[in-house]
Amino acid sequence: MGKILSFGELLLRICPDTDGNWLKENSLPFYVGGAELNVATALALWDLPSAYLTALPENMLSEQILNYLQAKKVDTSAVIFQGNRIGTYYLPKGKDLKNAGVIYDRNYSAFAELQPKTIDWDAVFNDVSWFHFSAICPAINQNLADVCEEALKAASAKNIFISLDLNYRAKLWKYGKNPIEIMPNLAQYCDLIMGNIWAANQMLGTDLDENVQEIDTKENYLNHAKKTSEAIIKAYSKCKYVANTFRFGEPGIEYYTTVFTDGKLEVSQEYSAAKIVDKVGSGDCFMAGLIYGLYKKMPVKEALEFATAAAYGKLFIESDATTMSADEVIKTIKNE
Repeated sequence: MGKILSFGELLLRICPDTDGNWLKENSLPFYVGGAELNVATALALWDLPSAYLTALPENMLSEQILNYLQAKKVDTSAVIFQGNRIGTYYLPKGKDLKNAGVIYDRNYSAFAELQPKTIDWDAVFNDVSWFHFSAICPAINQNLADVCEEALKAASAKNIFISLDLNYRAKLWKYGKNPIEIMPNLAQYCDLIMGNIWAANQMLGTDLDENVQEIDTKENYLNHAKKTSEAIIKAYSKCKYVANTFRFGEPGIEYYTTVFTDGKLEVSQEYSAAKIVDKVGSGDCFMAGLIYGLYKKMPVKEALEFATAAAYGKLFIESDATTMSADEVIKTIKNE
């Protein structure tokens, strides 16, 4: 098996407190992240051959960040140097990226200025057996949507397994295209599609029962996950796995997930807690856990439980990426 290559924008998350004390204290915490980097970091932590492709300006800050990632065993040899800035976003600790309060500062970043027909995908995909990206990339602008399609065509031609996270960020789709105009064309290349029933409806046009949240029962959500998964697999013949996550509660959490494959819906054990620490990166950690399990050829149910436990554990870690080892994740599954 070759490397797992994750492609997306490296971001700095800046965390002002909600009371404005950062102004008085001259202290503004930040974290290195980005959805796809969070996946790459987790996979490297779990001792899989993890590589990461992004674009960064060639300066001291980028050099320090890349040294930091390389120390975490993430292969950054494919990183492209161009442009003048690194993308950032502002979000208080504990808040969700779907929260209306998130502030993006990503325009004209090195990654946002990537152009089609400038990346040598044949070289990038050397010794790669898995390619991962998310719907955040094509949400930025049309050029990046085109770059994603280039990558997917090249990866498919090399029989590389492709995974997609249907991350929906309403504040990013601002260049005149709706997700439904872009994402189905990209989804056709994917072997694994992860998200939730709401994201699938928004991005791939799958049916969504109007009363699903009014009924608000686990049984109904699971039935909907099965229906959505079947619709995706029927629409995209290359897709073998569809995963859904369900996360409810504020300030606490109720969390469970599903994977649909070979006509069967696997359901994880359910986790709950009265309070969590940091929502950012939990979905990325689930994606990484699923990649980990399938890459290591675990039974599907076992891979699902690993991914779910990893995602749940991330909710109690202050950072964008997990710091839990694979052994710690397995102990979470066993409730040790």
